[in-house]
Amino acid sequence: MSQHILITGASSGFGKLTVDNLLSNGHTVIASMRGISGKNAAAAESLKAAGAHIVEIDVTQEESTQAGVAAALEATGHIDVVVNNAGVGVLGLQESFTPEDWQRVFDINVFGVQRVNRAVLPHMRERGKGLLIHVTSILGRMTLPFYGPYNASKWALEALAENYRTELSSFGIGTCIVEPGGYPTQFHENLIRPGDTARNAAYGDLAAVPEQAFAKFQETLAANPEQNPRDVANAIADLIEMPPAQRPFRTVVDKMGMGDHFAGYNAQLAQITAAIYHAFGMGDMLELKISN
Repeated sequence: MSQHILITGASSGFGKLTVDNLLSNGHTVIASMRGISGKNAAAAESLKAAGAHIVEIDVTQEESTQAGVAAALEATGHIDVVVNNAGVGVLGLQESFTPEDWQRVFDINVFGVQRVNRAVLPHMRERGKGLLIHVTSILGRMTLPFYGPYNASKWALEALAENYRTELSSFGIGTCIVEPGGYPTQFHENLIRPGDTARNAAYGDLAAVPEQAFAKFQETLAANPEQNPRDVANAIADLIEMPPAQRPFRTVVDKMGMGDHFAGYNAQLAQITAAIYHAFGMGDMLELKISN
């Protein structure tokens, strides 16, 4: 069944691939991004030519987010699904990231999602149905060194999605999380580096390791062609196509050996969560109310 889908961060990477995938499946897609008349003009024109509706949304700006969602509703009449895909990564020693660096990361990866959700949820509640998909990361389930602010932001996004799952279930609004591993996309070209590199000197030889480790990771990705970013777009499309009652809350997407470990981790957390909710008489909040 064709649905109306708003996706953030659609100019490149997982976002653009997801737009292409959803359009080919016959959905109405509203592709949002910053700078549709500027740096992302070419991407916007390409997606428009492919059949997407284009709206400008800077998720770090409340006015832009509200205006973009309003434009999406005006263009298509309603929104069935939101894919919160916009995000930014980091690379460097955690101590060297300034509070301003952290604010920038969280403003996109966490507060930006909250802005988008708050803009669209009154509309979804009025309709009594909807779906929020949050693109987090395997690094929202465990930490690796040199990605500190990113790790923390994705852990926060996981918690945000967990709470929306329970608080929205009685309104017929579903919530899903997609957890990709590392993939070769333009995401890696826009990593935020620390704003206070003077701190690096105190770390001695370790100061050079983040860039060395990242270069090695890039080599590993290049040697693993099966780690195709289109898999993430496919996973998002599959969730949208599924009957609401069958959608898993978390979906891990990875072909570099980490996925199986996290599938077990997620299953165990689901059991713990269900047990605690039922013990407190809130088990029904984990079940999506599906209207006819």
